[in-house]
Amino acid sequence: MRQAGRYLPEYKTARAKAGSFWTMCMTPDFAVEVTLQPIRRFDLDAAIIFSDILVVPFALGQGVRFEDGRGPVLDRFAGIDALVRDEENWRLKLAPVYEAVRRTRASLDPDKALIGFAGAPWTLAAYMLEGSGSPDQRAAKLAAYDNPKQFSDLLNLLADTVAWHLIRQIEAGADAVQIFDSWAGGLPEKPFAEWVVAPNKRVVTGVRKVFPDTPIIGFPRAASETGYRRFAKEAGVDAVSIDTATSMAWAAGALGKDVVLQGNLDPIALIAGGRALDEATDRILEETRDVPFIFNLGHGILPETPPQNVAQLVARVRSFA
Repeated sequence: MRQAGRYLPEYKTARAKAGSFWTMCMTPDFAVEVTLQPIRRFDLDAAIIFSDILVVPFALGQGVRFEDGRGPVLDRFAGIDALVRDEENWRLKLAPVYEAVRRTRASLDPDKALIGFAGAPWTLAAYMLEGSGSPDQRAAKLAAYDNPKQFSDLLNLLADTVAWHLIRQIEAGADAVQIFDSWAGGLPEKPFAEWVVAPNKRVVTGVRKVFPDTPIIGFPRAASETGYRRFAKEAGVDAVSIDTATSMAWAAGALGKDVVLQGNLDPIALIAGGRALDEATDRILEETRDVPFIFNLGHGILPETPPQNVAQLVARVRSFA
């Protein structure tokens, strides 16, 4: 999950110099610097490239900007036929991302993994159709219900573009990639299968055709237990991230024999620190003792997180036996 951010003083310094979040994402010097900051400070096992899931809509020709206090804002969606399908155009627009991956991989110690990532098709469609984040993804759902064929075409285009983007990151030096389906929660069973599982599977299949051995992590955030089971079984990923609200003990028993698990510390527990953080950390480690596991948060680190609490967490995980 998001490693860099406003909880680090050095990040705030870089952000002030850059002037905007989007400039940081699309300028290799800044992206490399803030990717490496948590590694320097905490000696983590892997770095996550500093970028954003909305670079894919940007490559497809939809304007994207980030407004302070509001977050991402996208230009009005003009329809699937207005999207740019030229791979050379994609490569040109996203060249700063791949350059940042190359430079970061060259700067990391060989024993540190570098993770690339992209947004999943359903989540990207939700942003593109709504024009911003949405509590219920209403615009995307209405589009899907009103015109299933056209919405399926959009998800397929996004899946192919996401696969292309992940392949370019692997070519540039990413050791693993993660697909973030941030809006996967709250969907009925059939839409979840059609809008989340099937498009993620298409992404994974596309990447595997070029890089069959690169680990792929999927994160269907806030999926039901039924949804997590289906995702783990059908999407084809090597690992599944578990969100904070899902029982890690359940995940270990239901999914741990089939996929690597990742997660799922509550970011608020990380803010609390002290005994509460130690107890939450120990519980997750105990529950995953017998399955392949990557310790992580259940969602992104929050700006008010004290850096010393992250150091406490890392030390606790490393001391677990």
